[in-house]
Amino acid sequence: MKIPDFEHEIGIDTYCTNQPGIGGKLRVCIDDFRVTELFLYPSKKDGGTFTIAKVNSRNWETHTLVKEIARRLHVSQRRISFAGTKDKRAWTTQLMSFAHIKPEQLTSLSIKDISIQNMYQSDAPIRIGDLRGNHFEITIRNIPQTVTPEHITSLLSPFKTLGGFPNFYGIQRFGIIRPITHLVGRNIIQGMFEKAAMTYIAHPNKGENEMIYKLRADLEKTKDYRKAFHGYPDTLNFEKAMVNKLIQNPDDFIGAFKELPKNLLLMFVNAYESYLFNKILSERIKRNIPLHQAIVGDLISPIRKNLITSEIIPVSELNIDKVNKQLSKKKAVVTGLLIGYDTVFSKGEMGEIEHAIIESEKIDPRDFIIPEIPFLSSQGSRRALLALMPWLKWTIRPDEFSNDNQAVTVCFELQKGCYATALLRELMKSNDPKNY
Repeated sequence: MKIPDFEHEIGIDTYCTNQPGIGGKLRVCIDDFRVTELFLYPSKKDGGTFTIAKVNSRNWETHTLVKEIARRLHVSQRRISFAGTKDKRAWTTQLMSFAHIKPEQLTSLSIKDISIQNMYQSDAPIRIGDLRGNHFEITIRNIPQTVTPEHITSLLSPFKTLGGFPNFYGIQRFGIIRPITHLVGRNIIQGMFEKAAMTYIAHPNKGENEMIYKLRADLEKTKDYRKAFHGYPDTLNFEKAMVNKLIQNPDDFIGAFKELPKNLLLMFVNAYESYLFNKILSERIKRNIPLHQAIVGDLISPIRKNLITSEIIPVSELNIDKVNKQLSKKKAVVTGLLIGYDTVFSKGEMGEIEHAIIESEKIDPRDFIIPEIPFLSSQGSRRALLALMPWLKWTIRPDEFSNDNQAVTVCFELQKGCYATALLRELMKSNDPKNY
């Protein structure tokens, strides 16, 4: 199967199966994409510093949601934290913490398509990664009548056998319309802050709105920040924050980045790490090295209490049989490199792959020490090559929005950090990123 260009751009160079996909489109309706976090609740403490709350939202991207709640409360966005970012066109349920904000302040809020429930106080905040995973209920529409249940079964059966699917970072990590977050991150780690800033605030992409395309192209050509600030629509609120800073000091590109929320800034560097991971995982699959079993030189991480630990165990001739027995019981996972200044590389053939990908980018692990914005420095880590999927259910029916087509609803749970679209791309095999 030919890989579409937009996936090559984010480091995904292969499919697991050679069968044609079912096609279709995600998010035809916002209600078609539902994500509910599997919470890890902080302990209760009456009078605690933080209010913990379940936040239900419809058609709100997480950073924009946080910004709006902070604006209504007249507080800094830094006082609101969450476990994981969520896409805009979806129904989402997530846990958030609010520092020095009382439950009654949250109760008084009235924001369209947002409800805040189950509030209590705690001494501990919610931090990125503080969740077990996510439950998904996703409907794919516009599926041709020629697609049969047998076709769907054959596409999904390999992943049921493996207990998971390739743990690629999905296109949402990089931007569906403008997949540029990893390009911004690459420039940041190379110390090219002007290029990084212009990639984010300008750098037009043909997939986006025609008016916005022209505004970005004009800024890229003229660097007239004042004109851009007044021309950019309010939907480009983060770009406008940076542009406003550059009006005051046209050379302060580091200062312009500091206008962005910390979580958004971290996403740039993380997206570049994700791009490199995708390339490493793609190469392992192309070499027909299994994801659910280890080879000598691999690094594996144990699973305890249904969570993948950060512990790393090297695989040798002496322990490979024992390791593969644990992997078959889903008590451990094989890992791939998430590059950083203190990352551990695999050895053997997997180590060759990891070193080759990093060297091809002409970067050094120490580049991930970023003295200009120290909190962006990344130590690096390891990531499971296989996204474990304990169960999956699906149904097929006529598409109520299109008499000539069908709809498939897929329900499953994934551990934190795994992308539902990494599974759905194997099922759909679409050539258009907008279908995801």
